[in-house]
Amino acid sequence: MKTSQSSLHEILRYPRLDTVLMVENFIRKHDGEFKKRSLWEHLPKKMMYQTYCVIVDYLLHSRKISVDSEGKVGWIYYPDSAEYFHKRKKLGRK
Repeated sequence: MKTSQSSLHEILRYPRLDTVLMVENFIRKHDGEFKKRSLWEHLPKKMMYQTYCVIVDYLLHSRKISVDSEGKVGWIYYPDSAEYFHKRKKLGRK
């Protein structure tokens, strides 16, 4: 089955793992301080905006970050807290 090129999202550069981790750590450290574009401008290492957008899309899809109503990016992935609350029986789950 063929799909047309116009329907595919063309990605020129895929990010390296160290770049993804750098963006993750920066967002975690500056939770809710910056909007998407401003966050890209304040990163410690410069990168293409398209590469940065691929990273943000990945983090949104994997539910590690969220964007609030003002457009600010926040870190929401806390597996230790989730495990703690999941183990509590008085929260109404069976």
